[in-house]
Amino acid sequence: MAALLRSARLLKFSPSGLLQIPGSRRSGAPLSRLYSGVPVGRNTGVCSRQLGRVSDSVSRCVWPYTAGCVRSYAVATEQKDEAGLAVRTKQAQQFDWALTKLDSSVRRTGRITKTLLMRIFHDICRAGYPSGNHALLLLRSCGSLLPEVPMEERNELAHRVWNKLQELGAQYDVSHYNALLKVYLQNEFKFSPTDFLAKMEAAKVQPNRVTYQRLIAAYCQNGDIEGASTILGFMKSKDLPITEAVFSSLITGHSRAGDIESAANILSVMRGAGVEPSPDTYVTLLNAYGEKGDLESMKKTLEAAESADCSLMDRDIMQVILTLAKAGQQQHIPEMIERLRHERGYIPDAMNLCLSLITQGHEDAAFNLLKTFPSLQSETDDSPNLGYFFLRHCVNMGTALEKIVHYCKELQESNIHTSSFTFTLSCALEAKNLGMSLELMKTLKEENLPVRPHYFWPLLTQPLKENNVDGVVEVVKGMVRLGVAPDLETLTTYILPVFPSLEATLQTLKDLGVSVDSEVFVCAEIRILATSDLAKTYTLMSDPSFPPLDLSLFRSSLISGFKKSSDVDSMVKITELLHKDERFSAGNSNPSEATSYFLYNLIDSMSEGQVHAQEDKLRSFFNQLHAQGVAISPSIYRGIRNLLDSYLCPELIKDVHALVYSKERDSGSASLATGDENRVLALERKLAELKAENKPLNSVLKQTIHALSVEENLQRALELKQQYEDDMSVGAYAILISLCCRHNNAEEALNLKRELSRKDSLVTLDPIKYITLVKTLSLNDKVEEAVDILKEMKEKDVMLNDIHITYIFHMLNAVAAKGGIPTVRRLQDTIFSLGLAKPTANLCSPVVTSYLQSNDPSGALEAALEYHKLYNQLPRIHDITVALVKKGDTDLLQKVMDFVSQERGEMMMLYDLFFAFIQTGRYREARKIIETPGLRAKPGRLQWYAEKCIASNQMEALEQMVEMTSKLFECDRDEMYSYMLRLCKETNDWQKAEATWTKMQEENVIPRERTLRLLADILKSNHQEVPFEVPETWYEQAASPTQQVESQSPLLEADGYQSRLLTLCKKGKAKEALDVVKEVNERGVALGSLSYDHVIRALLAQGHIEDAMVVKQLAQSRLPGFKLSEIANNLLIISYSKRGQTREALEKLKSLLQLNQVPSHLAITRLVQALGNQGNVAEIQEVESVVKTLGTNVNLSKMLFVNNTALAHIAKGDVESAVELLEGIYTSPDSSKPSMSFVFRKVMESGNDQALDRLSAMAERLANHFACYRPVSDLFLQLLDMNRVEDAKFLLARFNVLAEQKEMLLSYVSYAAQSPGQASKIKNLLSLVPDFAEKKFVYSYLMKCHALDKDLRSAKALYEQMQSEGVVPDDLFLKRLAVLYREEGETAPFPEPPETFKFYAEKLRKEASAKE
Repeated sequence: MAALLRSARLLKFSPSGLLQIPGSRRSGAPLSRLYSGVPVGRNTGVCSRQLGRVSDSVSRCVWPYTAGCVRSYAVATEQKDEAGLAVRTKQAQQFDWALTKLDSSVRRTGRITKTLLMRIFHDICRAGYPSGNHALLLLRSCGSLLPEVPMEERNELAHRVWNKLQELGAQYDVSHYNALLKVYLQNEFKFSPTDFLAKMEAAKVQPNRVTYQRLIAAYCQNGDIEGASTILGFMKSKDLPITEAVFSSLITGHSRAGDIESAANILSVMRGAGVEPSPDTYVTLLNAYGEKGDLESMKKTLEAAESADCSLMDRDIMQVILTLAKAGQQQHIPEMIERLRHERGYIPDAMNLCLSLITQGHEDAAFNLLKTFPSLQSETDDSPNLGYFFLRHCVNMGTALEKIVHYCKELQESNIHTSSFTFTLSCALEAKNLGMSLELMKTLKEENLPVRPHYFWPLLTQPLKENNVDGVVEVVKGMVRLGVAPDLETLTTYILPVFPSLEATLQTLKDLGVSVDSEVFVCAEIRILATSDLAKTYTLMSDPSFPPLDLSLFRSSLISGFKKSSDVDSMVKITELLHKDERFSAGNSNPSEATSYFLYNLIDSMSEGQVHAQEDKLRSFFNQLHAQGVAISPSIYRGIRNLLDSYLCPELIKDVHALVYSKERDSGSASLATGDENRVLALERKLAELKAENKPLNSVLKQTIHALSVEENLQRALELKQQYEDDMSVGAYAILISLCCRHNNAEEALNLKRELSRKDSLVTLDPIKYITLVKTLSLNDKVEEAVDILKEMKEKDVMLNDIHITYIFHMLNAVAAKGGIPTVRRLQDTIFSLGLAKPTANLCSPVVTSYLQSNDPSGALEAALEYHKLYNQLPRIHDITVALVKKGDTDLLQKVMDFVSQERGEMMMLYDLFFAFIQTGRYREARKIIETPGLRAKPGRLQWYAEKCIASNQMEALEQMVEMTSKLFECDRDEMYSYMLRLCKETNDWQKAEATWTKMQEENVIPRERTLRLLADILKSNHQEVPFEVPETWYEQAASPTQQVESQSPLLEADGYQSRLLTLCKKGKAKEALDVVKEVNERGVALGSLSYDHVIRALLAQGHIEDAMVVKQLAQSRLPGFKLSEIANNLLIISYSKRGQTREALEKLKSLLQLNQVPSHLAITRLVQALGNQGNVAEIQEVESVVKTLGTNVNLSKMLFVNNTALAHIAKGDVESAVELLEGIYTSPDSSKPSMSFVFRKVMESGNDQALDRLSAMAERLANHFACYRPVSDLFLQLLDMNRVEDAKFLLARFNVLAEQKEMLLSYVSYAAQSPGQASKIKNLLSLVPDFAEKKFVYSYLMKCHALDKDLRSAKALYEQMQSEGVVPDDLFLKRLAVLYREEGETAPFPEPPETFKFYAEKLRKEASAKE
């Protein structure tokens, strides 16, 4: 054998030679070394280095080589497929898709899940046309890339793939047989190499060198040196090279044949043959010694490798660890573990090794390796929870319960995983392992850990689906043994639906030892009745013996029952009962408030379609409620009104409004309008009185002039100015100048401006007023004066923004329209030279426009050329070209084209001419232009003209352009026809749209989906038949079963559903999304986890917890590893908290933390508030301690817990403790004086006057004794907010310092202005604090309130008040007021600021920050 090997030589061109590693002395690793991500042992011979690195290096070391090999493996002998081009294209697309999926999995984890592999396999089978590449991809994935699957199962899977794809027509070549051999070696499958060769021969496939190498490895794996020698002799006769892989296989073969000495001598034989041993070779020898348990020889081999400069990586040592574990040499594993250097990529490699060890029954070795994970050694993590994968796989592989319990205890004691028992239980529940789950729960009880009813839900899911009473009973027995009583959700969702009746359920539960006398069973009974029989529900609820039961526990069932029922009378009786009977309201709310919220929830739970469909029923319901004296609060009415507004149901709003408390309704309908109709006369009388009394007139004079300005009474305004000239303020002059400009009185405007400058030369007007004045002067031939104004603007550094530039453009256009071209040129020169604005085509266009309007295209051309020369701008060149074409002036037209060609290029010139000819109807000439040889499509220019045609409704010109460009090089024909269809949609011309569709077919245009949808919309809106299947981006049309098998990929179908679900969720149509999920489930299609999570989040956002849990169960039935996302868990906490189910919310918070997820601010806030409402001080403290463990991840205010703890004390009747707690916070030396407004508000809302008195006394004591004014300020603002104005006034009288709390008062005003109906609160504040320092800001917020309330009358009054007080409104104020005027169909007395609200808000923000 040695002689035979010594005569062998390497072939230069070999796979190893193709993978040269820079800087090394040897060829690169075999493909197996680069492909595999999981260790399967050194005994596989040619599969030498199995464990590939992942993380950052995985893309370099593991998968890309594989991808390349997968693509190229079958090139040598692949036969031509006789299928058509379409089939081959489809194969290529599917292969890329499958490769991407597997590539992503390997890049992230270094392994593939069986679920993913089977999905791809089934999808390829359904497509019906598997290619050779598909077969290679699937076969190679059946080996060590599946560490979580036992080897026997991997082999079965490989055979299944092989046979199935062969049935479907896949053509196998030598690469496929080699791939199967590789899988056999990785999975240690026992097979006959001779039979394998015979099968290849029968299939007329010739083995190659790789085949022989792997057959040698197969012989050596079994210690059959004789068989390996036979293959070696054959290889020599064929002059095939003997590579390093063969030598490595022989080391394994000699070792397993019992000749370890010969195995060691292979290294010297290699060197003699000219092959230098590589790390692969040393690892193979280490494995050989490891199987014998020869630790000393292993150490010597390691030293030899180091001395030969063959440094072994962690993944090499991991191969040895796996070999030791499989050989039963557990005692040597710690020695190898100590040699691990924790290189980059260690964690994923080690995870895959752990999974392989567990799969092969070596859990202890895996556990020892788990404890070496570097990140576990960090002492900075307060609550590490690592090892999830280990515990999950132990459960999935059925590891003995005693071992699992031992691992959990050690992980917990070592602080490696602080919730190991709970997590392991969740894994057992996911696996539906009843026995293990119950035993683990028993262990949890022994460890003093809680066992909750919802832990049993996964165990109940399957019996519930199968309607298996015995299965449910078995689980309930387990609950009884563990002392866990079924809660409401468990009972109503999982237990009751299985039994034929409630009585049968109660009897069975009694027999099992479950107490059925609790509130839970009463609530379950009422829930069932509410959804099916409202009359019986009322009978039961109205019984005096019926126990107290909070409405929130059965509200959703009651609403659901009403929506399905036509029994309005019973629902009215139930609602009346809820309104009057305190048994159905929580302790902190009265029955009428609970009923109000119930009505709001009823409307909120209905979609727009449901409201319209049941409008008569709802109207009857509301009218009967009104007759019975049921009333709701104004705030709830506003909420219902907003919902009905969005549903377009104005008639129902009137019926709901009748339910509002009569006192509130009367006050709301009272007129707010006050004042004198002849305000100007009153102001003038006031002026006379002030003049007689020799008092200042400035403010009233300005107000009077403004009032006259509103009435456009220039004459009287000038008379007043003349009469009170000495008292004229800057604001009054500005108003008067604007009024003169509007009346085109340039002389008076100029005189007023000069007078103002004489009075105060530093005064600067608003830019718009300057521009308006320039316009007026220019239009009245006072050009020099206008230029002087522009110069003044430059001297006074008047800054112009885009809005002002637009004003300048319109000003120049107005001057040009009057024929003042020299004036426009003079103004332009001045503006550009002074730098007030930069030259643009827009600002240069007025002169050109003027020439074009006077039908002088030659003058327009000369002007345009001059502007180009001066400012490098070419305004309105298209319009000039069109005018010249219309006029037929070929000389000037040639001049234009020559100029454009020189400046912008010949192609741009041709497009200009093309568009001009189309615009003028000269289609023949246009066609000649577009057919110019070498002309290419310019999408930007084509789109520009198409948009121009659409905007001006020019169908003929657009149609001609589309037709003429049919042969234009690189022209997107679908895009062109889509322009026509857009215009058809604008004009609602379905006949033209249909004709366009016919032309597209004639031209053989392949339309995009958006084009088809656009055409379908046009036809459907005109009740025409759509002559094609309408594609939906968010929905895949349901196909027949036959079509599904033949032509539709379930994964693509699932993608269609997923897109639809995402759209529905974004639109807030959670119930519709739920219906789609149920439909998908019935069809047997599995969605992605993200789709399920989106639906759950949408349902939870609307408070539908039960429906969300249904979706969760469906998801878990399809995706065993499904978990709620962090957002969904947070929403669930919020929903539970809103319902008052604080126990469930707290448990969900804890489970969220166990999953290493971070609770949101809102989730914690809602939970703490709910606990405060219920008086649960201890649980608030528990939540606070949990939040503290999160560090900076959740940066919550300490006052959240302080305020709600105080409220909890108050809820329990312990006001003293609340006062003591809050007082301690404010008297602390390092106190930041936080807000306690929340406490005051809650106490006031609850009507707890005793608590309010004690808290008020505390606030006053802190103010008087400690000069701490924050609590008393909070009290003052809350009194205002609750409309207790007299109390607030009394408090302010005792503490004048409250009027000086500027920041707090402004903050309150800002907050109040966020919602409609708050204007009165701001007015109350102003009445109490008339000398407020920041009145301008308060007025701005007050205007915002009027805008939200659509109250133009109050807005006008406010504007007049500001004018009278001399307060200059900002642009945002004016914008809001102008919009109000416009919406009411009136004209604003000032030009509307042209920019958006956001623009002006940002402007004010910047100004405020600049002042700071």
